[in-house]
Amino acid sequence: MRKREVARYRSVLESQLASLVGHGEQAVHEMSGVAEELPDPNDRATAEEGRNWALRLRDRDRKLIGKIQEALARLDSGTFGTCTTCGKPIAAARLRARPVTDLCIDCKTEAERVER
Repeated sequence: MRKREVARYRSVLESQLASLVGHGEQAVHEMSGVAEELPDPNDRATAEEGRNWALRLRDRDRKLIGKIQEALARLDSGTFGTCTTCGKPIAAARLRARPVTDLCIDCKTEAERVER
């Protein structure tokens, strides 16, 4: 992989990481605010559902942060863009669409088939 491509992927991954960390800090700030006492059970349920949804989204972000950090480590080690299962190069279009991927399309398809 060329230096320019590595720099571009690093830039994309670092900007995604910064954005996700910012969202996480914002969510913690919002959730640590004063708990609003809602007398109506329906309002309380709606508020609780909103908090649960926000927590679920933050959990997904947390998992993506880990994947981004792993992709940055692969960039540093020089293994970025190589499938961790079969060792073949990952298609450029796949890397552009999902830069955190560590599997080529064939191995990912097989992994999803086995998962079902």
